[in-house]
Amino acid sequence: MYLIVGLGNPENEYANTRHNMGFCTINKIAAEFKIDMTKTKFNGIYGTGMIEGQKVVLLKPQTYMNLSGDAVKAFWDYYKLDLEDLIIIYDDIDVEKGNIKIRKKGSSGSHNGMKSIVQNLGTEEFTRIRIGIGRPEHSNDMINYVIGKIDEEEQKRLAPGIDLAKDATIEIIKNGVDMAMNKFNVRNKKEEG
Repeated sequence: MYLIVGLGNPENEYANTRHNMGFCTINKIAAEFKIDMTKTKFNGIYGTGMIEGQKVVLLKPQTYMNLSGDAVKAFWDYYKLDLEDLIIIYDDIDVEKGNIKIRKKGSSGSHNGMKSIVQNLGTEEFTRIRIGIGRPEHSNDMINYVIGKIDEEEQKRLAPGIDLAKDATIEIIKNGVDMAMNKFNVRNKKEEG
C-alpha cells in the first residue's frame, strides 16, 4: 500500500498558485483512476483506490503548507506504513518549469512543507517527486512568487510537470523508484543538455 501526498494550501485563494503543484497532481491521479477525494480525516482530504494492482491512499493535507507534516504523520501512523510506501509530491524552485526530479531521500531544502514532514517523521529517507516551478526574477520576492496566481501562459509551461509527476507516481508503483528515476530524471537531463 502507498500513501501518496500532494502538498499545497487549502482554500480557493491558493488554488491556482505555484505552491499547489502537489494538489494539482493528486487531482490528476484521482481523476485518471476514478478515486473519490471527498473523505476527511486527520486534517486531510483523502481517497483510497487501486493503481497498478496496489492499494493507494491519495492525500491533500489541509493544514496549510507549513504544517503539512502533521497530517502526513497522522496518516502514516494510522496505516502503519514503511518508508518506501510514502511518496511526497511538491513544487520546487530549483527544478525548471515543466520538469520533475525524483529522489529517494534528501534534505527539505527551503520548502516549508517538506521541512514539516521531515521534522514530523524524523527522517529524510522517503521518495519525493519535485515539480519544477523555476525561480522568480528577484530572489527577495519568493513568498509572493510561490503563492502568486498563475496566468494562462505560465499555466501552459507548468502543466507538463504535473503530467510528468502523475506518470512518475504510476511508474514508481509499477516498477519501483529506481526505474522511475532512470526514466524521468534522465529525460530531464536530455532536455537540459
